[in-house]
Amino acid sequence: MSKEAVLQAMKKAGKALKAGEIAELSGLDKKVVEKAMDELKKEGLIVSPKRCFWEPK
Repeated sequence: MSKEAVLQAMKKAGKALKAGEIAELSGLDKKVVEKAMDELKKEGLIVSPKRCFWEPK
């Protein structure tokens, strides 16, 4: 559930975001966002164009 919310927030923003910005956009707690992002990274669904910023692949 939280992984989908994180991906949707990233897609809606249309730019690379930090975890804190994703938390604000999705309404989720930052720790929940970070955990979801770890899973998304392992699955190869998000990439980092620059340090600390993430976007959908």
